[in-house]
Amino acid sequence: MKIRSVLSAAALAVATTFAASQALAQDTFTLRLAETWGPNFPIFGDASKNMAKMAEEMSDGRLRIRIDSANKHKAPFGVFDMVKAGQYDMGHSASYYWKGKVPNTLFFTSMPFGMNAMEQYAWFYHGEGMELMQEVYNPHNLMSFPGGNTGIQMGGWFRKEIKSVEDLQGLKMRIPGFAGEVFAEVGVSPTNIAPGELYTALERNTIDAVEWVGPALDLRLGFQQIADYYYTGWHEPATELQFLVNKKTWEKLPADLREILRVSMRLASYEMLVQSQHENAKAWASIQEEYPNVQIKKFPDEVFQAMKEANDKLLKEAAAGDELAAKIVKSQQEYLEQSRAYTDISERAYLNTMGEVE
Repeated sequence: MKIRSVLSAAALAVATTFAASQALAQDTFTLRLAETWGPNFPIFGDASKNMAKMAEEMSDGRLRIRIDSANKHKAPFGVFDMVKAGQYDMGHSASYYWKGKVPNTLFFTSMPFGMNAMEQYAWFYHGEGMELMQEVYNPHNLMSFPGGNTGIQMGGWFRKEIKSVEDLQGLKMRIPGFAGEVFAEVGVSPTNIAPGELYTALERNTIDAVEWVGPALDLRLGFQQIADYYYTGWHEPATELQFLVNKKTWEKLPADLREILRVSMRLASYEMLVQSQHENAKAWASIQEEYPNVQIKKFPDEVFQAMKEANDKLLKEAAAGDELAAKIVKSQQEYLEQSRAYTDISERAYLNTMGEVE
């Protein structure tokens, strides 16, 4: 009788556990995501929408993500704090926006004179990138994942041509991240302004120049109507957005939904890079045809030299003052050195060869 009772109790426990796991597997989870962008903002906003759509489809409706754009939550640069506090489960933004709160977050968007998109993704997923990024975000109850790449960004729209370092002195420019600090070192007065306010700021001379993204998004905001000089990039060779996830929210999800969410974020990031290439090519063709006043410019060598020296100085200072920053800088520089050696004999060699062919 005792043996029979023990077996019956064990069978009941197994059945109860199985039933509970089955019930949990069928639970529906609705997560709230706050994004920095306005409603229907192309490319950036498409990445969060694509991620949410894939997550719901792959989970057969068990994982749903409700997106609130900046017009809803009214805090485009408050995403970090809202997700950290649990006001939102997720966020879609850019890591370098949080440098004022956590300086080491800026390393995970894009670094001047750094890796291109392919090299940077390789660093994230096959180098130390993901581990180092999580080390930065762990203390803040947050998880950070790559959230879509723009590819190399243009160097900005300027009302006046930049011919020397002297032309940068006192120039008021919207430019975020580490690049803003580099420009500050060479005389620029950098500022960060929410996307929806950029056109007005340039039009009203609140700023003299603006760096945003590239032809697709720049054309939409209308900078080509105000500024004639469009400079090639150096500062953000691989601008990676981010998906933020509240750690407690992540831990509450069943294992299969965590994996679905992880895969959805990764696929949406890849799709954004592809979409950026496509849309930028289309938009640049439109600018060339409709706005012949726009002139493509490259910063003079002396300006590049000054910026590179400022960049190296700031990196050394950051590494000297923070052990984790030193680890990140070292990891990025070593990975870039190795990866770029191959890029030179593959992508660069191909483009150089094609440039020589009539």
